Amino acid sequence: MVNFSSISRIIKNFKNIELKVLAGPILILIILSMMVLPLAPFILDVFFTFNIALSIIILLVSMFTRKTLDFAAFPTVLLFSTLLRLALNVASTRVIFLNGHTGTHSAGRVIESFGHFLVGGNFAIGIVVFIILVIINFMVITKGAGRIAEVGARFILDAMPGKQMAIDADLNASLIGESEAKERRLQITQEADFYGSMDGASKFVRGDAIAGILIMILNVFGGLIIGIFQHNMLLTKAAEVYTLLTIGDGLVAQIPALVISTAAGVIVTRVSTNQNVGEQMISQLFSNSQVILLSAVVLGILGLVPGMPNIIFLVFTIVLFVLSWWLNQKKYVFKSDISSNYNDQYKPILKTTSEASWNDVELEDPIRIEIGLNLIPIIDSKKSDNLLEKIHIVRKKVAKEVGFLPPLVHIKNNVNLIGSAYRIFIKGLEVGNGKCFYGKLMAISTGNEIESLPFDKVIEPTFGLYGYWIEKSFQIEAEQKGYSVVDSSSVIATHLNFLILKHINELFGRYETQQLLERVNATIPKLAEDLIPNVIDLTTLHKILKNLLLEKVPIRDMRTILETLSEHAINQKDSNELTSIVRISLSKLILQKLFYKKNIIEVIVLETSLEKLLLDSLKGEKVNIEPGLSEVLLLKTKEIIEKQKLIHAPIVLLVPHPLRLFLSKFLRIHFPELTVLSQFEITELNNIKVTNVIGSS
Repeated sequence: MVNFSSISRIIKNFKNIELKVLAGPILILIILSMMVLPLAPFILDVFFTFNIALSIIILLVSMFTRKTLDFAAFPTVLLFSTLLRLALNVASTRVIFLNGHTGTHSAGRVIESFGHFLVGGNFAIGIVVFIILVIINFMVITKGAGRIAEVGARFILDAMPGKQMAIDADLNASLIGESEAKERRLQITQEADFYGSMDGASKFVRGDAIAGILIMILNVFGGLIIGIFQHNMLLTKAAEVYTLLTIGDGLVAQIPALVISTAAGVIVTRVSTNQNVGEQMISQLFSNSQVILLSAVVLGILGLVPGMPNIIFLVFTIVLFVLSWWLNQKKYVFKSDISSNYNDQYKPILKTTSEASWNDVELEDPIRIEIGLNLIPIIDSKKSDNLLEKIHIVRKKVAKEVGFLPPLVHIKNNVNLIGSAYRIFIKGLEVGNGKCFYGKLMAISTGNEIESLPFDKVIEPTFGLYGYWIEKSFQIEAEQKGYSVVDSSSVIATHLNFLILKHINELFGRYETQQLLERVNATIPKLAEDLIPNVIDLTTLHKILKNLLLEKVPIRDMRTILETLSEHAINQKDSNELTSIVRISLSKLILQKLFYKKNIIEVIVLETSLEKLLLDSLKGEKVNIEPGLSEVLLLKTKEIIEKQKLIHAPIVLLVPHPLRLFLSKFLRIHFPELTVLSQFEITELNNIKVTNVIGSS
């Protein structure tokens, strides 16, 4: 019993399939059918007409494309069209051999009409013209297009590394985004694939041209043999019928082949612009009035020579003179309208000018390096000491040390800079600069050097150490004398690393907070989901993390930070107080960073009376101290820091917990190297050693 529901479901599913998906398989099936199954003359007429229409469409599409990749399917289309023509040749040959004895109409009206049109009553002329068409297609168009495709593929492949490097440079300079960089890389790959495919596809057309000649010879001689020996036709009658059918068949196949070969030549010879081929030719051939005028003069002189077709030459001379005058007049009118009627043309010019838009707003780069002209080779990704690779290393290093990925570093060429100078900007503000000599090495003083070097002494831009820019050949000698030798890109990268860490809190914005939360959610999903936004919002979390970074506390341990906030943020909403609570939870990490591999915690403390005076000044959450006391505090702190440096001890001030936040903010402005710890952040009190006291006489 027939299951009608299954049949209806199959029909419904078939309707949902896009027809363009089935186009390829259907065409292959048709081609195979034509090679195997005998076709009626009317069906042959339909397919031959379709083949001619297809070739015209392909040529027009190739003419109207503005970029090569706009017709990326052309190599595949070329293959299918060639197979279609060969299948038609096989099918028509079968029909000619089977029914040719019945007359010239036996293979269809299309073949008969093309045969009469070309032969014109003279079979020798028809054969010669047909062979000429095949030679033009095979020797000129197809061979030239194939050679161009071959050379184009080679040059495209050779240029790929340079194009990839240019994309990387634009990406690092923030001229393009990640999506556009991916799109450009894909376009380069597609372009290489296209020219490689065209190089191979051109061989199909050449083979098709050879097959056309062989099929013509076989059809003529095979038809004569079949007509004379099987159907008892006279030699002249057999020659007339089979030659006409053969030439008509060949012409119907070779004209589309010639058209498609021309389309292939157009595709591979065009230069990608915003114009199609017709616009390019017209705009570039007939744009210069002087060239047209000179051509008219030369043609006019030839037209005056006795024996030449004077009327035709002089007609074209007049046409070129008129065209030259019109082009020149158009150019003159345009210039005079702008110069003499400036006030009248002012409004129209404003109307045609595009309005300002948000695309004209240039956003400031979070981190930017501007380099002089001499430093451009330093960003060549092919070189082992390129700056781009060092910047990648710096960003990874900062991410591991601090706990979040700093923004992309954009590199731009500044023509106003001295050739070897560079400047580093953070959010549009210059935070560092220096000079760097590409191709040379910097020998930096380590304090253990034996003697000076025979070069000009310079100051290393990061830490202010003195050094020398030396030639690479002098590297071993400089190292033997106790200097630390680094390349030019390492100098800039080290300076960048120092400035990023110095301004790390300025680089941590809400976007970075959101990205960090997404990273935490991927590892510990429930922890962040329960905290934000149920307990605290994203703004408060951002302030807390930024406060930690401001005081050089890494935020790598996000588990501890979020767990501490989950416990205390319910009752405490002040971001500063929550920061202090988180600091206590991170105390071991803070101490390890300050006193790495030290058994004794050497700290500075406040003199007892000064400490009591500051505690008495504490009113609520604020500390109000007199101007005189603040000056004394700054003066005494400066003296103690100098003493602390002399004994090579950490510059750490230990104070009571209520004073920590105030003193950290107050003293950080004047002494950024000073770290203020709360007594609650010291876990092992037995290991504390007081090295200096602020306020003691």
